[in-house]
Amino acid sequence: MERDALMDYEYPDLEPLPTVAQQEIIPPCNPTADDKLYHICITAISVVIMLILAILARKNRSANKQKGLVGLLSPVNFLDHTQHKGLAVAVFGVLLCRLFGLLLSDDPLPFTSQTAHKQNWVILGVFYYPGLYYPLLTCGTLHNKVGYVLGSLLSWTHFGVLVWQKIDCPKTPQIHKYFSLFSSFPQIACLAFLSFQYPLLLFKGLQGIDQDNATEDLNSSYYKDYVKDLLKKKRPNKISTSGDSPRLSQRLVDAVRSYIYTPEDAFRFPLKLAISCVVAFITLYQMCLLLILSVVPTLQIARMGVDLDIAKVLSGFKIELAQDKHEVMRLVIFYMWCVEVCYISALTLSALVNLAMLMRSMVLHRSNLKALYRGDVYSVYNCQRRIRPSRPALVCWMGYTSFTAAHTVVAVLIQTLVFFLSLLVAVFLVIIPILHGQNLFLFQALWGMWPFWLMIVLVLLLQHISARFCFIKKTSGTRDLDHRPNLFLMTYLLFPVSVLVGALLAAWRVLITAVFNIVHMGRMDISLLNRSVEAFDPAYRCYAHYLKLEVSQSHPVVKAFCGLLLQSGGLDSAAQRPRDAEEGIQLVQKDKKVHKVSSAKRARGRWQLLYTLVNNPALVGTRKHFQRHSAGRFINGSLSKNIKEGSKKEASSKEASNKEAEA
Repeated sequence: MERDALMDYEYPDLEPLPTVAQQEIIPPCNPTADDKLYHICITAISVVIMLILAILARKNRSANKQKGLVGLLSPVNFLDHTQHKGLAVAVFGVLLCRLFGLLLSDDPLPFTSQTAHKQNWVILGVFYYPGLYYPLLTCGTLHNKVGYVLGSLLSWTHFGVLVWQKIDCPKTPQIHKYFSLFSSFPQIACLAFLSFQYPLLLFKGLQGIDQDNATEDLNSSYYKDYVKDLLKKKRPNKISTSGDSPRLSQRLVDAVRSYIYTPEDAFRFPLKLAISCVVAFITLYQMCLLLILSVVPTLQIARMGVDLDIAKVLSGFKIELAQDKHEVMRLVIFYMWCVEVCYISALTLSALVNLAMLMRSMVLHRSNLKALYRGDVYSVYNCQRRIRPSRPALVCWMGYTSFTAAHTVVAVLIQTLVFFLSLLVAVFLVIIPILHGQNLFLFQALWGMWPFWLMIVLVLLLQHISARFCFIKKTSGTRDLDHRPNLFLMTYLLFPVSVLVGALLAAWRVLITAVFNIVHMGRMDISLLNRSVEAFDPAYRCYAHYLKLEVSQSHPVVKAFCGLLLQSGGLDSAAQRPRDAEEGIQLVQKDKKVHKVSSAKRARGRWQLLYTLVNNPALVGTRKHFQRHSAGRFINGSLSKNIKEGSKKEASSKEASNKEAEA
């Protein structure tokens, strides 16, 4: 009966695949723009550009606070939240795409075709490509028109040659004929952005719109706006006084909103976090592309090779799907098609999960930074810590972006494997047996244990019903235990059954823990361990140290305080003068002009300075009252009102006791 049902089942019409002899063979392709010659030329051009930028930096060192080549060794200020993030993000994206090509290519470097010692050339390429794309960052360092021109020419060269090579050779024999083309899409997009951004900066510089200088970070209005936003009286959230829990629809809406990052005017993402998010997205794209193009074509080729001889192969393993060989071939092709669908579904699910986790991480990053900015250290770390630089914090801060990319790679691999195995079990043990009406091994095993499941259900119902109506009594609005002897007797009698229920709960706990850890494998902002042992999670430990250095060195309130100090000293007026003016003229103008500031503005500025000093979390640990009181008694770095009143009472009682002693 089962075999007849299998024969009568109508399988979906699968598209006929070509035979193995008809498979397209892709020969090696050599583009017109030879890669070896191109890299030799572009390396020489990059060195010349660096020398030109060093000469310009030496001439303009008085305006930019830089000294020749030494100043060019810091192309990006990773602790400046006000600078344009696009250039650094695009260069990191190009470098990451090159790293994937370096690891997957047979020839790691274009200068050589020797594959005998590939690992040595890979190590050399790890240092070569960062140096190759270093001038793309440096051209925007000086905020000079010549630098923008050189950056435009360099980015156009990289972009034009890459597009030229992909047009000449869209198909390559590497992994898949279109793998090299598809994997270069993020790199082309980043280079296209640089090719557009540098001319735009040049246009702004010619129009006088670009006013960037070395003190832009402190002169920016972002930090002042952040302090003003803190000083605003915010309306309290409307909370229902009825005490009812929110509806299910409202809970779902709040859950969806928690995974959607919406920008805020009073908060800007740090540069390292912005680069990490883009790097994670590009890594996710590259890994999904690699996994789908390296596995799916192989499964299709294996499905193409199925013929009538597959019945003899299966009979050798004592597997008989049907009497007709043609029907056996159709069954095997159908099962292999199901495996292919499961794999594609698992990879798609992994990509969607990682995208959701990336959005959730952005929301949590902002929440953690805001909490540390206002001094709420305990809500982030679950303990009181000093927010100050340290050796582990510096190491973790330097490698945070790279660690994010590596964790994304591992997360995609593990999630795809687990989801694929889970879908295989669901398809071949649940869905296909139900559709065919045969091979119901799982259902037969579960049905054979029906007395056990019935006993578990009845015992759980008995416990809940008795707890609801027998063992809990309500008196005067309070609840207490009732019929305690019967409660003790039931506890003793149900002990063996509770052991079985505990085994089921243990299995469910393992499943839930595994699913949670697999889903959140790519996130570093949460720990996969308990809060008491989260220090043993290296990823979360790295993230915690990264936050320490980021907050201690880029606190917006502290930078607003420094900016106000410069304004009170009159240094901001000298910094905003034209760069091409002579140094002597600047000094003369500074001596001649006397800035008259009203007493009201001076008083307002001093109160703002006082506010920034009081609310600086980095100074809380150095105050005397920090050692006397617990961390919960501080509000934004200052003592709460109740503590102040208590200290006043203590002081008055001490004075009274001293007077009595003198009397």
